[in-house]
Amino acid sequence: MFRVRRPAVHHAFMPKHESRMARRTVHLDEVDRQLLDLLRKDARAPVNQLARAVRLSPAPVSRRIARLEQEGVIRGYVTVVDDRAAGDVHAFVEIRLTGETETGELEEWLRRMDEVENFFTVAGDPDVLVRLRVHDVDHLQRVVNSIRRTGKVTGTKTMIVMYDWTRGEDVDGG
Repeated sequence: MFRVRRPAVHHAFMPKHESRMARRTVHLDEVDRQLLDLLRKDARAPVNQLARAVRLSPAPVSRRIARLEQEGVIRGYVTVVDDRAAGDVHAFVEIRLTGETETGELEEWLRRMDEVENFFTVAGDPDVLVRLRVHDVDHLQRVVNSIRRTGKVTGTKTMIVMYDWTRGEDVDGG
């Protein structure tokens, strides 16, 4: 499954080009953490339902959610799509960079590719790990080849996902 960003949620989000490492940590109390856990499971849960779950009235819950959005803790809301039903394929690609390439250079280039779902810089070998969502294996081959042709890469290793699950996305209860 992959996450589809709802474009209607724009306010108070970190601009794409800024690093997550540059963000400050926001102080969260137990109620904030409970709300985040509930919203991870169902981003469309009504405020009244959330308020009952955390034993507060709806007004303070709405204010807390607005604050979490404003502070960038909540960066958006998602729809959970069954990729298998949609016919899509996921793959991880390990990427080794040339000695003179900064990870930020490759990140900037990969941000322009719709197929890139996640970008991770990692310690050790490889330098970068990306998760791709493609339509089929031929599409995967074209995407990986385009990454290889950037001039920033010395090698790649591709792993196709056979099965996956994500904590909090088991919306059908199974």
